[in-house]
Amino acid sequence: MQHLLKVSGVFSEITQYSNMIESEANYGQGDATFQAAGGEIGIHTLVDAFYDIMDGQPDFKTIRSMHPADMKISRDKLARFLCGWTGGPRRYNEKYGPITIPGVHAHLNVTEVERDQWLACMALALEKQAYPQSLVTYLLAQLFIPADRIRQVCAQQH
Repeated sequence: MQHLLKVSGVFSEITQYSNMIESEANYGQGDATFQAAGGEIGIHTLVDAFYDIMDGQPDFKTIRSMHPADMKISRDKLARFLCGWTGGPRRYNEKYGPITIPGVHAHLNVTEVERDQWLACMALALEKQAYPQSLVTYLLAQLFIPADRIRQVCAQQH
């Protein structure tokens, strides 16, 4: 649970520094973020760490329960999505077609608790990567945006 409190408390700080970091490292421009994350191999490594943490730590049982027992497809979808989202090839669209992140999660009951669990799990996965701190900070700030949009859409549905 301390991971959740740690992550929830720093999002306002992360957001403050996001624009500064983005301009310093060119994250968000072209495929700079994708390349900094290690390309497709780096994205897959991040996604594997994310789901391994989710699957293995009780702090994340709520979001784990929102996934199928076999998370092979979940891993594939997230890795493919993140490739395109970070400026790399649009692998998700190639296999699964167009996506609206809030729309595909609208059937779930995602509140601030689930949003923060997801982000905390991702923060731990990011810590396991050999990424510069500026990339970790940038990614967490940028991932907060779709995560919170999912929460907003789910709140309207439930």
